[in-house]
Amino acid sequence: MTADGAQRVTSVRLLAALGVVFGDIGTSPLYALRECFLNSHHPLAVTEANVLGVLSLITWALILVISIEYMAVLMRADNRGEGGILALTALIGRKLGQGGAYPKLAIALGVLGATLMFADSMITPAISVLSALEGLAFANARLRPLVVPLALLVITSLYMIQHHGTARIGRVFGPVMLVWFATLAVSGAVSVAGNPGVLAAINPVHALRFFLDNGLLGFFVMGAVFLVVTGGEALYADMGHFGPQPIRHAWFGVVLPALLLNYYGQGALLLRDQQHLHQLFFALMPAVAVPVVVVLAACATVIASQAVISGAFTIARAIIQLGYSPRLAIRSTSADSAGQIYVPVVNWLFLLGTAGLVLGFRNSSNLAAAYGVAVATTMLATTVLLLAYAHVTTGFSKRVVLLCGLPFLCIDVTFFSANLVKVPAGGWLPLLFALVLCLLIAAWRTGRNELSVRRNAERMPEDLFMTSIGIEPPVRVPGVAIYLSAATRGIPRALLHNLKHNKVLHEHVLLVTVETQRTPMVAPDQRGTRLALEHGISRVKMAYGFMEQPDLPQDLPRVLGDSLTLDAMNTTYFLGHETVRVNADAPLVQRVRRHLFAAMLRDETSAADYFGLPPNQVVEIGAQVVL
Repeated sequence: MTADGAQRVTSVRLLAALGVVFGDIGTSPLYALRECFLNSHHPLAVTEANVLGVLSLITWALILVISIEYMAVLMRADNRGEGGILALTALIGRKLGQGGAYPKLAIALGVLGATLMFADSMITPAISVLSALEGLAFANARLRPLVVPLALLVITSLYMIQHHGTARIGRVFGPVMLVWFATLAVSGAVSVAGNPGVLAAINPVHALRFFLDNGLLGFFVMGAVFLVVTGGEALYADMGHFGPQPIRHAWFGVVLPALLLNYYGQGALLLRDQQHLHQLFFALMPAVAVPVVVVLAACATVIASQAVISGAFTIARAIIQLGYSPRLAIRSTSADSAGQIYVPVVNWLFLLGTAGLVLGFRNSSNLAAAYGVAVATTMLATTVLLLAYAHVTTGFSKRVVLLCGLPFLCIDVTFFSANLVKVPAGGWLPLLFALVLCLLIAAWRTGRNELSVRRNAERMPEDLFMTSIGIEPPVRVPGVAIYLSAATRGIPRALLHNLKHNKVLHEHVLLVTVETQRTPMVAPDQRGTRLALEHGISRVKMAYGFMEQPDLPQDLPRVLGDSLTLDAMNTTYFLGHETVRVNADAPLVQRVRRHLFAAMLRDETSAADYFGLPPNQVVEIGAQVVL
């Protein structure tokens, strides 16, 4: 590739990253500074000292949290190119193994952060789109009744285009976001030119004075200041879609300067005129331009929603592959990037949840509390996991790592604590959502373990099976039988049932186990191994990363090589399918948990669909299991 070609590819990726990754944090100027002064429980007086203090807090929050912690430090903690809280958790687990309290605590934090990101992924579209369309009321008060219906229309349209994939969406959204950030920068710069003294807020002394002057009120304001860094968690999760370099270049070259200029412009306007505090962002614009900016803001908030939705798809796949969730259908949307996927069930459930939030809360200020609690908890969990990762990879003691990470930890603890006071005002919603998801994950994991124990107890040892068919050879029929098995030892129950009822055994039998590794991707030459047993039976182990989608019909022939041909006419896939019945004599808590597990097991995507098996080559053998 020529230098010009490489530069063009880099520019395209940077523009696409701008369109997908930075939508969330890029739309925070719509409401963040306003919420610092309009908090209904702890309103802040609009004085020069307070404006400069809040601007100083915003400036250093963006620098310390996003520029340093996320861009410079956290994005180096990639799991073979993939980011996100679960990728970080898997890194720690791979270093320490699965035993002991330390990795178990890391897994618990990772799962909690992931469930809160799901909550964030529903709240972000609601608060972002509502905040943009509320500009209609600023332009014309008679348009206020249209805000909620239009928000529902925009959100529905957004979720309906997700199946096209983030690459195509990014190519469309990138230029729009470039115009959006240019609008932020220009409008902010014009306002700052009218009151350049506001630039003094870059001095952190103003932030310190703000706390000294306001005491506890200053602490409460931090919950609103935190809104300027929301999007950092999605930024890290979306790293696998584009890579760290385009994201860093876009942040430092475009996004950060535009955000700071706009926040300072809003501050300068606030010092000149307080009457437009409720719509501070739109008051920056010339009156004639407000309708156009409302449309542009609506487009930008759709893109903001895209950032967290893409991250939610990534996390959903990781949760499924790591065994914390039932199988769900996952579709790849790009031939060039395995990180670009679409999860239909998650998409439509999020549409229902986001629409419910819009109808329930009805304006962006009401949603701010729920939004802050969800993201603050996720970012605190991410920072704790980052320190754990630093400890296990550098070899430094916990005390040294804690000392080095103390600034990040103090910032996140402060944001988290300030947002906790919002729990009664709506912050309970993401916590409740995360709790329900965690309970479902626990029910699934426990149920799978119980089912695995039952399977192992009924599975015949290999040596005993080989001896039995050697003494009484069954009728052998031509073809290849592939039996999928969760265990790497013993004979699958599906094979035993088939032999018992049909009295035949195929000429070639493959016992295939699919294992998920604690790495995002597995190299093609490490995809699988084959071990020949006896009587034409072999055991095959297939390995996939937790960011990969298994495709057995494509990958098995590569592992087998020329030794065995798998064609549609001579190959049959046999799958075991259990129906769980709950023991009525079990304790109440166990019965409830097992009923949840049984319901999830019934509704999960079939193994045939999940592993990409041809429907006309699949035979399912069912069994009932009592737990």
